[in-house]
Amino acid sequence: MSICPKGRRSKAKRDSGKASSWRVSTPTLVACSRCGDLMMPHRVCKSCGAYDKKTVVAVD
Repeated sequence: MSICPKGRRSKAKRDSGKASSWRVSTPTLVACSRCGDLMMPHRVCKSCGAYDKKTVVAVD
């Protein structure tokens, strides 16, 4: 008994699959609840050092 070969994949399907993996998406940004500066969600704000309206990190 031998292994059944896979079905052939066209060049367009092969190349479109490879093309989508390297694409960079733009990061989601939200306004900080304390200072209003743009930041990534669920992270400490880089400008004021706050998370969930509480100061977590002292920023110089």
